Amino acid sequence: MLRPENRSTTVTRAGIIPKLVHSALCGLLLFSTAALSQVTPEEHNKIEAAIPPKATSVPAKKRRLLVFSLHVRDGQIQKGHESSPCGNLAIELMGDKTGAYETVVSNDIQLFRPENLKQFDAICFNNTAGVLFEDPELRRSLLEFVYSGKGFIGIHAAAATFVQWPVYDQWPRFGEMLGAYEDGGHPWKAHETITIKIDEPGHPLNAGFKGRSFQISDEVFQFRRPYSRDNLRILLTIDTDKTDMSEDRHFLAERQKDKDFAISWLRNYGRGRVFYSSLGHNKDIFWNASILQHFLDGIQFALGDMAAPATASGKLTPAIRTQENLGWRLGISGYTFHKYTFFESVDKTAELGLMYLTGYYKQQVGRDISKPLDCNLNNQELEVVRHELVSAGVSMPAYYIHKIPPDPQVASRVFQFCRKLGVETIICEPDQQALELLERLADQYDINLAIHNDTQDVSTIYWNPKEVLNVCKGRGKHIGACGDLGYWLRSGIDPLDALEVLGDRLMTLHIHDLNELAVHGRDVPWGTGKAQLKNFIQTLYERKIRPAMFEIEYPYSGDNLMSEIAQCKTFFDRLTVELAPR
Repeated sequence: MLRPENRSTTVTRAGIIPKLVHSALCGLLLFSTAALSQVTPEEHNKIEAAIPPKATSVPAKKRRLLVFSLHVRDGQIQKGHESSPCGNLAIELMGDKTGAYETVVSNDIQLFRPENLKQFDAICFNNTAGVLFEDPELRRSLLEFVYSGKGFIGIHAAAATFVQWPVYDQWPRFGEMLGAYEDGGHPWKAHETITIKIDEPGHPLNAGFKGRSFQISDEVFQFRRPYSRDNLRILLTIDTDKTDMSEDRHFLAERQKDKDFAISWLRNYGRGRVFYSSLGHNKDIFWNASILQHFLDGIQFALGDMAAPATASGKLTPAIRTQENLGWRLGISGYTFHKYTFFESVDKTAELGLMYLTGYYKQQVGRDISKPLDCNLNNQELEVVRHELVSAGVSMPAYYIHKIPPDPQVASRVFQFCRKLGVETIICEPDQQALELLERLADQYDINLAIHNDTQDVSTIYWNPKEVLNVCKGRGKHIGACGDLGYWLRSGIDPLDALEVLGDRLMTLHIHDLNELAVHGRDVPWGTGKAQLKNFIQTLYERKIRPAMFEIEYPYSGDNLMSEIAQCKTFFDRLTVELAPR
């Protein structure tokens, strides 16, 4: 942890406000150390007094947070926001006092190299601004860090980072990750009073406000592209009924129309977590106890220690809220749209109002990428895949590959590929002699390996749930089962009996309903066949089993495919609300 050199009189930060040398050739920023603005003893005392007494959540392990506050314009370091030192100190003290995390405060861009970033659990951009670095490798490293399962926190001017007026999208992928760019200035000045509305009083990250709106003076932003409630879980907004909305404030046309001035939000970005608040221009924000609680909870969410619902506000329905509470996710199996490209599958998933899709290893990616969705994709192609998923509001929690070769190098490439695409669970039918290797990789990459079952003539071992359980015995938490109800039913296995055998080892589900319980049973919309899905799903609920995903696997691609999948979704949504009404 970086410590102030003398906290009894002034607080200075180590490794900060450096002189910038910008190489136009490679975009590399090099630093030399200089002094930051100081935090006065009085400010220090105010901040310390406002720090929450304890963390809301107990950290699952020791956490490390990188705090960055660089401000660049035209290739030159700027003084930046006067509140930055107060923000850095508040963030560090919150970690120290609560034990939630250890803080490293630094403006060394070399920390964004993958081998350096891996020591951190999250990154905080505290009032950063401007184009911090242009090196494409550093940019890729930052996005992959978050998308693969780490966290990002943005405070105030973080939304004005990787932009330089008058061009507001000099690195569009950063704004896509954050959820918005500051693209409309700040209609209210730093000294003016605004009223903040608690958009979702019951949300865990809003607990510090106790359900009460509040007034504050701060210079907050208005947002345009890519801001959307279909992408973000909005926590705080400006109460336009109680805030000066006079026409001379130069509102963006879309904000003038919808009166939607977001202040704080969170989101999932692939497997990662993002929290942003536009509060923090003024110093006194960092000695406001309620706001510091909000920031601490947001940091703990980003670090992975605080469970908080992150489904986009615009996509919330009673069924989705119920599924959030249950920890259940409904999505599409990659094989359902195997006759289409992966990008077409993404579009169809979004069209159905679903947010989750399993990747399929034989599927062509689509458009300009004439390759299958596998570990042979290069970094540029993976970036395009991530962009397509994020743009559609779809994530890929699972990936199906029939076999993972026992060769350590090839197997490692499969896990690296999955990590870069935010995969939580790899579904496959591995050779038993490869399981030791695959378990080591699953532990190393924190990715589950779910063993899939086919019929007995194809899966000579895994067709039987008891044999799958035997394979899992003695293995760690990352090894389990992907239960395929269609193959169970066609093999004469009652899914309830399979559930009884596998229990918590059941990591994900390929859900089917069949018109008859026979080898040639045909898929029909859920709830209309012989599978007794209601009883099966109710048993999952009663036993509090939380598969990574309930996958709609509908392999028959007739003219009514989309309609019949929609019927499956309707059945699941209705049933979850019946089982666990909010």
